[in-house]
Amino acid sequence: MVITQPQSRVARTGFQNMTVRAWIVTAMLVLFQIVAFADKAVLGLVAGDAMADLGISPVQFGFIGSAFFFLYAVVSIVTGFLASRYSVKWILLTMGVIWAVMQFPMLAGGGAAVLLVSRIVLGGAEGPATAMSLTSAHGWFRPQHRALPSNLVAAGSTLGPVVAAPALAAIIVAVGWRWAFGVLGVVGLVWVVAWLFLGADGPYAGTRKADAAPVAVEHDTPETAAEEAFDGRMVDVDNQLPVRTWAALLNLTVLAAVVGGFSNFWVQGFLTTWLPQYLNGVVGLSMKQVGVVTTFPWLIGAGVLLLLGLIGQTLMKRGHSVHLAISVPFGLAAIVAGAAFLSVPHAHGALAVALLSIAGGCSLAYPMTASALGYTVGAKQRPILMATLGGVASVGAIISPTLVGWLMGRAGYVAAPKGKPIPAEMVEHMATGIHQAFTVTGIVLLVGGVMAALFLRPGRTGRRLQRDHLRPEGARVI
Repeated sequence: MVITQPQSRVARTGFQNMTVRAWIVTAMLVLFQIVAFADKAVLGLVAGDAMADLGISPVQFGFIGSAFFFLYAVVSIVTGFLASRYSVKWILLTMGVIWAVMQFPMLAGGGAAVLLVSRIVLGGAEGPATAMSLTSAHGWFRPQHRALPSNLVAAGSTLGPVVAAPALAAIIVAVGWRWAFGVLGVVGLVWVVAWLFLGADGPYAGTRKADAAPVAVEHDTPETAAEEAFDGRMVDVDNQLPVRTWAALLNLTVLAAVVGGFSNFWVQGFLTTWLPQYLNGVVGLSMKQVGVVTTFPWLIGAGVLLLLGLIGQTLMKRGHSVHLAISVPFGLAAIVAGAAFLSVPHAHGALAVALLSIAGGCSLAYPMTASALGYTVGAKQRPILMATLGGVASVGAIISPTLVGWLMGRAGYVAAPKGKPIPAEMVEHMATGIHQAFTVTGIVLLVGGVMAALFLRPGRTGRRLQRDHLRPEGARVI
């Protein structure tokens, strides 16, 4: 039996020939995510020195942490629409160049205003990172094989602080906090050069070139036919016709993904801006110890993502829905994280650190919501949904750093002068404010987890969109 499919689907033999290239690109995308999240984590590591050196208050520093996400949403959404028309390879390359360049102004001696502006621009350029990385990865794998590579790319976001925190903490101690930004700039430039030669769009990408002509795909074995028929509930997702964009964005599945993603971004903003300061000031760890301990949530997050990726891929290959394979595990992880955050203020010492590590680790699975949402529409509209999700959900990371700083200030905390230890009274005030923030964070995660587990149903939504909002074949819907 021979069927005609868009060029985004390739013959089985051709796919096997490109397997090595697919995993090379996936590895580069993992590194891309590591660099992105190292860029986010650096602000928290330099918090104490930067506040004292630049003469800014906790609320002002929290505002700078939030500023990273000011352009996040706008640039994410715009980039999503661009990626539906143009090569994701070059979009990723452009982002990488901006990331690297934006690190050097602080190395050159920039003040608080320069830090604010550079973080705003950097955040805008990093906004589409997860969506574009997942879009690129999905372009290299069949739908039933995407769960594991997607979660590997997602794990890169948790490995960023793991790899960077100890090294950057040592650099801060040895040569000063400004060099932490400089080193990240150099690393970013190295990645850009490597991607220029190794990066590419895959055979399942939704580029105009890939969709230009049909190709005959022969089902020459029962196994091939079974894979092509895999999970009819996805309606052969890569071959779905374009639907009305507003309909794809305004539904309960997207709302559940946004709420779940919002809860994860909330934690990202919290952890990357204030966790090192909390461990140093309240728990009493040295900067070198902080550099190690701050990796715990991210290590746990990487483990959670890899485990859930393996589980999801196994379930999907056995014919289970995306909801059961991706959405429900994400929701359960967020619920566990929420319960742990609620418990932290009532624990002390090592138990508090352990609970905080578990809470942070289980709440770093945001890319799973984007990956799940990618099964709602076809390849051309996938980056639109993923990037819009990231842009809207990132509001959580705008709110949380400033809220934590405000709660600390309301509790009476004032940053100590440069080179001076934090007075015991200020430690108490810091603890009071951050513990209140832990409670709020726990509630946010519980709501996000329940919403995702119950209502993030890409298969059902995709079928409805195809049934109710199909355009005539060949129509362009942007």
